[in-house]
Order: sequence, then C-alpha cells, then structure tokens
Amino acid sequence: MKNPAKDLKVKIFADGADEETMFKMNDSDFIGGLTTNPTLMRKSGISDYPSFCKTILKKITKKPISFEVFADDFKEMERQAKEISSWGDNVYVKIPITNTKQEKSIDLVSRLTSMDIKLNITALMTNEQVKDCVDVIKPGVPCYISVFAGRIADTGIDPIPMMTEALEIMSVNKSLELIWASPRELLNIIQANDIGCHVITVTNDIIKKLKTIGYNLDDYSLDTVKMFYDDAKKAGYIL
Repeated sequence: MKNPAKDLKVKIFADGADEETMFKMNDSDFIGGLTTNPTLMRKSGISDYPSFCKTILKKITKKPISFEVFADDFKEMERQAKEISSWGDNVYVKIPITNTKQEKSIDLVSRLTSMDIKLNITALMTNEQVKDCVDVIKPGVPCYISVFAGRIADTGIDPIPMMTEALEIMSVNKSLELIWASPRELLNIIQANDIGCHVITVTNDIIKKLKTIGYNLDDYSLDTVKMFYDDAKKAGYIL
C-alpha cells in the first residue's frame, strides 16, 4: 500500500487491540509501530492478556510495539514490566506516570531503565511530569514519553505550546521520543509533524482518513453534496 503520508516526518503508530487490524497495520509501510492498552483490549473482548500479546508478537517482530502493565502496586508493576519486556526485543513496556493513588512512578522508571528495559511512559498531561521522566531515564535506553495532547485539548487548553516545550525538555537525551497521544482528528497528525514531534499514536478511524491529506477542497465539497443528495434519495423523503 502506498504511503499516503509520505511527506510527513512524524512516525505514525497504530493504536488498537484487534488482532487482524494490528497485523494489517504492521504490513503497512506508513505505520512505524503499534501500541495498545488494557482499555482497548477489554473493549476487544480480550481476557487472556499474555496469550494475546504473545500471539501478536509471533507476527509483529520488528516494528516497536507497546504493552502496558496493569498493576497498581509498584513492586508488582516492576515484576510485570520485566515479564513483558522479556517477550521481544521490539517490546516497549508502558508504565503509567502515576498509580491510582497519584503516587509518582518515577522511581520505578529509574529502576527499569537502569536495567536497560525500554519504556513507554504514558498518561502524561504536564511538562513537570515530562521533566520528572527525563531526569531519571538512563541515557542511551530508548524510551517513549506519551503526552496525551488530545485529552489536554479536551480541557480547552491548546496542547501545541506544551508539546513544543516537551520536545525542548527531552532534547537533552537523544534516546527519548515524544509521542502525541490520544489525537482527536487528522489535523493532529499535521500539527504533530509541524512541531517536530517524533511519534503520534492513531486509531483506525483516523488512519482511514489519511487518504484525504491534500485532497482538493472543491472536490471534497462536491462529495459532501452528493452524499446528502444520495442519502435523501435512498430514504425516500418527499415534501
């Protein structure tokens, strides 16, 4: 499949938990990696966590893929992280920035990266959290820092200045990459690209819109008019 975003520098990671779709995304040249999380897995009806992950890893062996711990106790998080990391060289372990008690996971991040375990620190919403991560991640250990720009935007705050600053904070460690997480629309891919963000995680509904990048707006207008007309005709509306 031809890359519909060939001029973009930001890497697109497919976010989901459907086995068939994940394999399809892995085969796409414009997908640079994959991510999932317990919420997406639950929605897909997955009940056996390790079995699902190991099945995925039988086919997805080269592109980076992130699987998340699901404990709330840091000792158990560490055990799970070590287990998940052992599943493959392309595996990044997702560690939430805090547990449910809002206790920081920074000490755990420090311990795990000191063991050369690749992480995807997730659910960040502030640059104070970004700085906390940068301060403790062992230099040279590849890690992603996932800032949930979409959720930040949901609160009425423009995430672009925050994401731009996050890139500056992270620039001291070249093994770190910033993820624009929870995008809400295709425009977010362009925004992430324009500020130099390394990665954006994208769900399948947004991936389907990639073909509209650069589409002529007059033609798009006509497509919309035809859609309204055809749907009214199919519905059999009369006045």
